[in-house]
Amino acid sequence: MADHKATRPVSLRRHLMVGILVPIVLFVGVDTYSLYHQALNAVNIAYDRTLLASAKAIGELLEVDGVGDQATIRAQIPYSALEAFEADNRSRMNYRVSDAKGQWIDGARDLPPWTGTLPDQGPYAALVDFYDDSFRGDAVRVAVLLQPVASTRGQAMATVQVAETLELRHTLARQILLDTLLRQILLISVITAVVLVAVQRVTRPVRRLSENLRGREEDDLTPIEASELPREIQPLTDATNQVMLRLQHVLDHQKRFVRDAAHQLRTPLAVLKVQVQSALRGDVAAPLALQEMQVTVDRATALANQMLSLAKVEQVRQMQDFATIDWAEIVRAVALDVSPLIAEKDIDFELTTLPCHVHAHDWMLRELTRNLLHNAARHTPAGGQLSVRIQPVGNSAQLVVADTGSGISDDMRQRLFQPFATGDTKSGTGLGLTIAREIVQALGGSIQLNNRMDGGKIVGLDACILLPLHNSSFK
Repeated sequence: MADHKATRPVSLRRHLMVGILVPIVLFVGVDTYSLYHQALNAVNIAYDRTLLASAKAIGELLEVDGVGDQATIRAQIPYSALEAFEADNRSRMNYRVSDAKGQWIDGARDLPPWTGTLPDQGPYAALVDFYDDSFRGDAVRVAVLLQPVASTRGQAMATVQVAETLELRHTLARQILLDTLLRQILLISVITAVVLVAVQRVTRPVRRLSENLRGREEDDLTPIEASELPREIQPLTDATNQVMLRLQHVLDHQKRFVRDAAHQLRTPLAVLKVQVQSALRGDVAAPLALQEMQVTVDRATALANQMLSLAKVEQVRQMQDFATIDWAEIVRAVALDVSPLIAEKDIDFELTTLPCHVHAHDWMLRELTRNLLHNAARHTPAGGQLSVRIQPVGNSAQLVVADTGSGISDDMRQRLFQPFATGDTKSGTGLGLTIAREIVQALGGSIQLNNRMDGGKIVGLDACILLPLHNSSFK
């Protein structure tokens, strides 16, 4: 099996340094290469001017007799004529004078004759060409001048070649390259120092934030202070603060659930213990004691199931595992489940459903509908009426559960959706409406409970829930 090593996180400072300095170094390298060749070209132009001047000086010392093919060119050129153009003893000059047919007249016989052509638009007005060649084993730079020769005795065209060895040019080019590299190295050093200081300064708030987070307590989920952080980092801190707020919400919910569970389960367990002790002492007949214990166990079981449902609402909310569901089908299925309770109390039941597709979780819709129908059936008197109606209203799906119970009091309205708030401590746990409210809020809807009045008297309670229709929620 291959050994997979953990990938080491990339340092932000190193990433910035590499991202800034590498392009700069590449640019400086290309710029150095360009500067060197520009300087070398300038050196060649300067020394080529010297070669041209020496060729012109030689051309002025030529004499001619005759015209055309009968012309004879004579050259009396002392070597001292070239000494003025030699910069120092590191370079040597040689020349060759030929006639128009390429026949040697004067100078070095072994200097290769010129066989090229004149450039179309050279940098000089004279008929001159420059090229690189080798002479006596040395690399040379050669200037070729087509020099007209005229006198009172005749006229002709001469070819003057002046060759110079390249030692001095190479020495000067190396010096230019060295000076250029030293300046560029100094430039890169200054840029590196500036980038180091800038990166250290920019990342200092991030390092300070990391130290503050490491020093926090385990349960400290207060928002991160991002006023000193760079603007580019603030979206990350904002997202982190949102996550921390959600975690704080989950943690508070868990703490509240544990606290409420401990408080609410303590009472039925204490009652059950007293009932068992009373039965053991013989204070109550065995059948009656068992019946009382069964009622207590049933109430404790209902309470535990409701508390687990309340905890599951938060879990499903965090998972966001929603889908498009026809709420009307769920209402019909839940009504069928509650039908035994409705039949037991001989309630006149009416159900009206129209398709209502909402974006939700199946369990949430079932739990919401079940709690509302159970509450309505439990508070509707025997022989009363209970109607359930679900239909689209505008951009919402509306569920109305209307019973003919006693409604809700003003005192109860103030704490209607608080946990364990119930008007019937014998049959209710006080969590049904709390679960319904949590589910409705998780699905982005609203819930209202209103007394239904007739002639100034309460004749029942209407529970109205609105959830966004799936089609309208995406418009």
